[in-house]
Amino acid sequence: MRGLNPRARTGSLAAGLGMLTGVAVHSAPAHAQYVGHVSAYVMDANTGAVLSQTDPDLQRYPASLTKLMTLYLTFKALKAGQITLDQQVPVSIHTATMQPSKLGLVPGTQITVEQAMLSLVTLSANDSACALGELLGGGDEVRFANIMTSQARALGMTNTTFRNASGLPDPDQVTTARDLATLARHLLTDFPEDYHYFSVPMFQFHRRIIMNHDTMLREYEGADGMKTGFTSLAGHNLATSAMRSNVRLVAVVMGAPSNPTRDRIMAALLDRGFEAEGVAPPAHPMTNPVVLARASYSARHHYMVAAAAARWPGAGTEVAEAPTGPRRYGLRHHGAAHVVSTAHVRMVSTNTTARHKRHHAHG
Repeated sequence: MRGLNPRARTGSLAAGLGMLTGVAVHSAPAHAQYVGHVSAYVMDANTGAVLSQTDPDLQRYPASLTKLMTLYLTFKALKAGQITLDQQVPVSIHTATMQPSKLGLVPGTQITVEQAMLSLVTLSANDSACALGELLGGGDEVRFANIMTSQARALGMTNTTFRNASGLPDPDQVTTARDLATLARHLLTDFPEDYHYFSVPMFQFHRRIIMNHDTMLREYEGADGMKTGFTSLAGHNLATSAMRSNVRLVAVVMGAPSNPTRDRIMAALLDRGFEAEGVAPPAHPMTNPVVLARASYSARHHYMVAAAAARWPGAGTEVAEAPTGPRRYGLRHHGAAHVVSTAHVRMVSTNTTARHKRHHAHG
């Protein structure tokens, strides 16, 4: 049980995570990036079938899509019992100096693992990402970045190198649309019990209501998470997963010139992907839906209370709350509301044998 696990020493934790490959990872420096030239990749998450691709192996800057790997390794440490959701993560001076987007963490204070995770998904907080990186890297974000790269290699992400936990600009931190789609699929298949975090539309931190940057959650029927990212050199990036009629797709768009363009490209790619899989368009597409989302929290440590309400621009009311029940989620309908509970975020397969300044990183 996660809530009963003792805290792990950061040194042994880093050693455990670092035993992925045991080999040094080298990468050639990044060459020219191509803001406005889109790279894209769409696959069936259940089968791995590639449905469409555009320059999928063009080397790009990941921006805050980097945080997908930070979350992957956090989920991995949780699953292994090396950390717990309510474990206190220390805030170092290095963490506090991260550029926006950020929570504004103060050196010498602490944040829980789960608070940090939620701030990555919603605000794309660079300081929280750094804090998690230092926790999982034995106090050293650079060591954690090496673990990230080793994990990428282990997942088959052959064209990816990480240099930090947040996605803040580094000329050697590079990836591809194909590699990020591979990572997105592994988040779904390796940690189905944790994927629900990507669906949270907002969370409360120190009396602040922090909204999720990912507009696909409210604008595209079936979308239930992944991550946004932006720097001036990377362009506008997006990884999305969506499910309709038991078909789940994962898609990545990189280098779009604006957020609206990025979202339109993503929606069109997903539409074509579902069509290729024989899934009919929704009879009633999402139009200002009312969403009630629930974030899971450990029963022993309640730091976020219910009754946090706000409005998306032009949308219905959305509320984030902290239930005390099991950490399992799915979709049920309650009047006009969609309540996130287990089947909605679970991988569902018809083939039963196939088993988060313009140069700063923003979500």
